[in-house]
Amino acid sequence: MNLTVVGILVGTILAFAALIFHFWGFLLVALFMAIGAFVGRVAEGKLDLRSVRDALAGRRSSS
Repeated sequence: MNLTVVGILVGTILAFAALIFHFWGFLLVALFMAIGAFVGRVAEGKLDLRSVRDALAGRRSSS
């Protein structure tokens, strides 16, 4: 799917969340979308959890 179309869909979902659930609902929907994107990247193998853990711990990668 084209990234522009994905961006439009995400914007539309967040706009509806803001209209229906107000500010805190908007933040909650945005948080769940970010978590879903994170889980999807891990499931596809495009995100290495060890690298994320090392970055959060302040370690630098050897590459």
